[in-house]
Amino acid sequence: MTTHAATVVAVPPSRTVIVAIALNTFREAIRDRVLYLLLVFAMLLIGASRMMSMITVGNEEKLVKDMGLAAISVIGVLTAVFVGVSLVFKEIERRTVYTLLANPVRRWQFVVGKFVGLLVVLGMNLLLMSSGLIAIVLFRGESPWMLLPAVLMIFVELSIVTAFALLFSSLTNPMLAAVWTFASYVTGHLSWSLLLLKERMPEGGLGRPLCQFIYWILPNLDRLDIKAEVVNGTALPVDFIPLSVLYGFSYAAVILLLACAVFERKDFN
Repeated sequence: MTTHAATVVAVPPSRTVIVAIALNTFREAIRDRVLYLLLVFAMLLIGASRMMSMITVGNEEKLVKDMGLAAISVIGVLTAVFVGVSLVFKEIERRTVYTLLANPVRRWQFVVGKFVGLLVVLGMNLLLMSSGLIAIVLFRGESPWMLLPAVLMIFVELSIVTAFALLFSSLTNPMLAAVWTFASYVTGHLSWSLLLLKERMPEGGLGRPLCQFIYWILPNLDRLDIKAEVVNGTALPVDFIPLSVLYGFSYAAVILLLACAVFERKDFN
């Protein structure tokens, strides 16, 4: 009697696969020269805010904080876009994605691992840039801790931008993916204008429901922008920060699910 032994392939847990891909993405991203150029540029901008405050008539404290937070936000978005849109494309171009997917690695694990890895890079950059701004504020003898909610909201916003970058990079080339990601970022900050447009639409038509529908689909990034409130010391409702964080990460999760669905259907032949 001949006995045929079944070959059992050990499938690693999803958490292990995602962590491994995230670590590899982190190592790859920190070797990117563009990342260091953007980081140096951000630190120069933050330092320049201190110099400009010395020659500008007005509230020096607000100017330093405003320019510093703006620099952190802009450089963070640029990093998320330019690094994010190339993550999937590089793997396909170098054909390393074929090797990865030949192993017991599911496509959604690949996308989520890339997302987590880039978020770690963005978090590290935010930490470095925020430390520079906090050091300047402390040097001026002021309390910097009120800046932390704004930095947190910037990180939440970057999670949405990163999810869009991965979604579009799974659909097209890096150039178009960057354009579409920037467009999503800009429209997300201008979504409030749809409500104004809705009020000017005649009642009874499709204009008002359409504006309302598009408003709910687009990311409300204006809700996550509290730099002006932080700089001016404006009090926010107690539940504003927790609800905004929940909204931002939930929206990013939905876009990431779409990215996973698109990548699942992508043909590499």
